[in-house]
Amino acid sequence: MPTQDENYKNLVDSLKYASTLLNLESTSKLYHDINSLCNYLTNPNFRIAVFGPFNHGKSTLLNAILGTRTLPIDLIPTTGAAITVKYGSNVRTRIILTDNTEVYRNGTEILQQFAILDDNRQMRKDVASVEVFCPHTFLETGVEFLDLPGTNDRDEQDNLVREQLLGADLVVQLLDARKLMTLGERENLRDWLLDREIKTVIFVANFLNLLEPEEQQQVQSRLRFVAESFRAELPPGFSNLYRVDALPALRARLKGDVAAASSSGLVAFETALQNIVAILQQNRGSVRLPRVQAIASQIQLSLKNKIDPIANEVKEFNDKQTAKIEIKQKAKNLITQGFNHSLSELRDWLSLPKLLAKYQADAAVALAENNFKSWQIGKLKKDLTDLQLPIMKWLYQAYDFFKEERPEDLLIPFPPEPQITLPPKSDNNELLSEPGAVAVGGGIGWLLGGPVGAAVVGSISYILNKNIQKQEEKSVNESYHQQVAKICINVTEDYFSQFSNQALSILSIFELQAEKVIYFQVPEEPQELTQKRAELRQLQEGFNQLLNELEKAKIITNYQPYQEIPKIIPPQPQQKSHRQQERVYTRPPQPENNAKTTEKKVEPPKQQVYSPPPKTAPSPNPAEVEAKFRNWEMDEEIAWMKAQMGSPGFQNNKQQTNQNTQATKAPQSQTEKDKITRAYKILGVPQDAPFADIKQAYKTLVKKWHPDLFVNQPQMQKQAQEKMRLFNEAYTVLSNKN
Repeated sequence: MPTQDENYKNLVDSLKYASTLLNLESTSKLYHDINSLCNYLTNPNFRIAVFGPFNHGKSTLLNAILGTRTLPIDLIPTTGAAITVKYGSNVRTRIILTDNTEVYRNGTEILQQFAILDDNRQMRKDVASVEVFCPHTFLETGVEFLDLPGTNDRDEQDNLVREQLLGADLVVQLLDARKLMTLGERENLRDWLLDREIKTVIFVANFLNLLEPEEQQQVQSRLRFVAESFRAELPPGFSNLYRVDALPALRARLKGDVAAASSSGLVAFETALQNIVAILQQNRGSVRLPRVQAIASQIQLSLKNKIDPIANEVKEFNDKQTAKIEIKQKAKNLITQGFNHSLSELRDWLSLPKLLAKYQADAAVALAENNFKSWQIGKLKKDLTDLQLPIMKWLYQAYDFFKEERPEDLLIPFPPEPQITLPPKSDNNELLSEPGAVAVGGGIGWLLGGPVGAAVVGSISYILNKNIQKQEEKSVNESYHQQVAKICINVTEDYFSQFSNQALSILSIFELQAEKVIYFQVPEEPQELTQKRAELRQLQEGFNQLLNELEKAKIITNYQPYQEIPKIIPPQPQQKSHRQQERVYTRPPQPENNAKTTEKKVEPPKQQVYSPPPKTAPSPNPAEVEAKFRNWEMDEEIAWMKAQMGSPGFQNNKQQTNQNTQATKAPQSQTEKDKITRAYKILGVPQDAPFADIKQAYKTLVKKWHPDLFVNQPQMQKQAQEKMRLFNEAYTVLSNKN
């Protein structure tokens, strides 16, 4: 079963790793605190540090407890190193130098060479640690003493003491009864102990025997006040204040004078010390963990101060990239919808049954009238061009938006003009006697001349209507003009079949090429940001690792683990055919009313959209009106997104696009107020309705009162035009208001 010290190994590793991440200077206090804390957590012994200003009798007190002159004492500050006293079978000394050289000697005389101040009262620079081994029963229980240099002498010594105190389970602060609690001692009590959660502290008053009895009573009263003011965390029932006359106690112990040792206060102090240590040894976590918490909180704050600026920079870049991708993805979806819809209409138009149903009769007649070329240019090519233009419009929208690959024109050639070979002509007066031989104007005079040509044209319509051109057997009574009509019909069917097959094949290839145009690629992030992202990940992992180990040790912390900020992964292109594409419509977002967007106005559909068609045009159905409105909105949204992409503030698009309820400008005059009130009334929405509701109301009214719906009702169409004028004006007023 692992010991408690082994359980702290991962916590120690996390603390050291955090120190590395912070790049702390070797001279910084936090750097030394972390090292001291790590050494403390891995030290299996219970350490008692004796601490106080120079010449307060620290070494003398320890010698009295040990019963021998183990440690160097003198009338001047002598201890020039932190001397650790551990259990050993015999008295011996081990000194480790900074170059890792170890010096072993029996006895403690070597301390005079390595562990006292030199003539200039300076500590030796080459000493890393000093250990003294002593055969004492108290030490045999896993206890070690730490004799520290005196404070309030040199900064170098003070720094060493401050560093070593963090690794002590119990601190014995020696006080001089003759000059009790100087300003320096109070500051050290606060800065070195309390602020670092070192609260297992015992105060020992020395030199009380040198005072007069009346003075002793006064000093003891002040000592009790000091002890009670310090909220020591010792086991219940034990005082944190004792009196020990260190030098008389040492003399009594060396002579074996039990009574004198007792009267010096040494026996009472030793008894309390041993009992306190025995209890605290059973629960060292209650001693250690508050100190870990105090230092860990400093580490976490330092890491946080290093993490947050980098995280904010990375997040800001991610937000910009995300906003840019969202805008481009939305534009891609809109353009893809429009492109696929236009492509589907052309593909449907190019299907052979549709071509034959719509054009075969006119094509056969044009062929019979020797007018096929003009008909092809004037009708077939015009209709093809009208269907091609929306397709190319969407591709050029894509190129203008994404700048990936310039689109190539959709070129669909026509097959060669059909040629016919006439059957032998028979002189038969019954040529015009069959049904369908009705002249419809013009003629095929260039072939047969006279009324026979008109009969051929009539037969074309008759045959197509009766669908008798599919008959395999030739009728016995079939007239010559019916034979010619069938030839024209068959030739045009071959023409449209060739045209359909070739055009659909070209269209499939064109659709694949179009994917390269309606496409965008997210650029790689800058190398500098990639390096920052790696640094951020390392810092966050170190922070989270430390947080996890603190939680395992049941140390309370106010911090939450960091979540990694992932790299922006561009959306993968969807592999969908035109039949699989879903028609999804998203309302265009409205920009906020600020300095950068005040000039951006949402205009209603241009007036020519609602101009009535010629009197001969068929009345459109509501679905066509919806399609017109949807195409207009898609164009408007793409135009708006282009403006956003060019705006310096486009990175805030995510916040802007989701705000349908915008702050509005206060009207500047009563006239403007009246216009706004009237506009709400015309559109039938309440005052201060969200812009989304305004737009929806406008859209509903347009679909209800579109003038094209009343093309065959002149009176209603005139009324619809007037209503559309009012709707447009109201919509414009409320658009500019928002």
